Amino acid sequence: MATDETLDRVDAIFDRFVAENGAPGVAYGLIEGGELIRTNGHGVARLGDTAPPDADTIFRIASMTKSFTASMVLLLRDEGRLGLDDDVVAYVPEVAGIRRFSTDSPPLSIRHLLTMTAGLPGDDPWGDWQQDLDPDEFGRFLEGGVALVWPPAARFEYSNLGYAILGRVIANVTGGAYDEAIRTRLLEPLGITAVFDDSLAKRDRVASGYVRRDDRWLLETVHGHGAFAPMGGLWASVRDIGRWVAGFTDAFPARDDAEGGHPLRRSSRREMQQIAAPQPPEVSWESVDAAPTFLFGGYGMGLFMVDDLAIGRTAGHGGGYPGFGSHMRWHPASGVGVVVLANARYAPALGLAIDTLRLLLADSQTRIRRHAPWPETSAARAAVERLIDEWDDEVAGELFAMNVDLDEPLANRRAALERLRATHGRLTADDTPTLSYSPAHLEWWMQGERGRARIEILLDPEMPPRVQALNVTSVPEPSERLVAVARQIVELLSAPSPVWPDELPLAPSLDRAGVDRQLRAAEALFGPVELGPMIGGDGERTSTWRLSGDHGHLRLALVLETFDGPLTRVALAPEALEPPLYAD
Repeated sequence: MATDETLDRVDAIFDRFVAENGAPGVAYGLIEGGELIRTNGHGVARLGDTAPPDADTIFRIASMTKSFTASMVLLLRDEGRLGLDDDVVAYVPEVAGIRRFSTDSPPLSIRHLLTMTAGLPGDDPWGDWQQDLDPDEFGRFLEGGVALVWPPAARFEYSNLGYAILGRVIANVTGGAYDEAIRTRLLEPLGITAVFDDSLAKRDRVASGYVRRDDRWLLETVHGHGAFAPMGGLWASVRDIGRWVAGFTDAFPARDDAEGGHPLRRSSRREMQQIAAPQPPEVSWESVDAAPTFLFGGYGMGLFMVDDLAIGRTAGHGGGYPGFGSHMRWHPASGVGVVVLANARYAPALGLAIDTLRLLLADSQTRIRRHAPWPETSAARAAVERLIDEWDDEVAGELFAMNVDLDEPLANRRAALERLRATHGRLTADDTPTLSYSPAHLEWWMQGERGRARIEILLDPEMPPRVQALNVTSVPEPSERLVAVARQIVELLSAPSPVWPDELPLAPSLDRAGVDRQLRAAEALFGPVELGPMIGGDGERTSTWRLSGDHGHLRLALVLETFDGPLTRVALAPEALEPPLYAD
């Protein structure tokens, strides 16, 4: 549970948004552990009212609807009523009018529509204004043909039309109306009261949508339910979407528990949250003295995934529409999620959701769900530590897969561990957090009487699994001079605009101005830091250190020309992130 201080900061984000005319009103919800842990509203749901929107106020959620459409398609797939790689024309004959991009293009499949790789032209904002298109007219539209801009499966292109076609697939497979299938198969089993027709909701619960022109908020026209509803027609509340998000966060980790009553099985919900159509990376700078933001990701099935170097992977979808802007986003590794619903045309709800999520994930009380190593991996670690302490041929024979001796003879490995003991003395595991890329992988540090060693193992696919890779990195005790230089650099980073001191000689080959630029950038981005352990180098002429501060971690690499000579290398760089440790 987030601290009161964090929650107050979240409220301040939304207060500022309304005060700066981001929207007449906004409602938000925070999800953790599958429950709404906090909801609040700012501004008003309808101009002229005084009460703020709340967790039960209904907003048009626009393209967030696509996640419901995709879920319904996968539910039908799981029931064996369609296949994702089936030709769409088998379910919607009218798409035969869509001209193939080229003679060597694959047939248009349901998977192409789900993942936005059908090759259809991007249609924002045109698609928003097709919401109430009559289904018969939509059929005639499809029969008239649509020119593709890419061959199917070639690349991502956001398409509202593609999801309108998926709605027609759902209707034809179920033999009823699309909205009826969504209501009875997804919404009602989850207790979600969302509707496709705002007239079905209590009038005092529906937010009005607005557009800002000439410094005034003007009421938007409400568009009804039609053929494009599958791409953006739902009206829902924070409470509704909180339940929907909880279903996606509950899909992690994969486990043997009963499914828990969700109509779509956990594996399918995880499948929706895998990147199927990558997008180009994005790099942005908030200011010259702030670290850049790097975003990588793509589209899954009805959901966008973003890998953020600061917080890891998030999943979700936004909704922009005349009169409304919305977003839902969650962090699979922690189960923390955010819902934002606002009543202004294309309100920037994504930024609000991301800012809120960053605050929640920075809270010290947020727990990241990490996967556990296999029992065999933990046992292999214990066996490796036995070999490091004292080699045993029998232990080695049981521990290692057949390739280990072929990659490097066991006699050589034994000699290397003997040299390790001679360098460091007796080694024991220290308190540095272990890293794990998967349940079959483990990396940890051991502390010796003189220096440290990093140990890494990877198990193979056998049953039972055995160690196929063992990597041991020796980090000897650093010299007094290297320690002194590292400490002096840490001291420099505690003062504004640091400059390299004359008493620390640099080799002529080293650019003094370049070193000064590194120092100033490191101080501006990371501020004061503390000297952590040495994590690489020979301890005499070379060393790499971990520097830790409130704004992240740095790595400091130093190289001396000779044991007592000038520095030939000074490098400060942000530390690479730990591998994603999702609980799946």
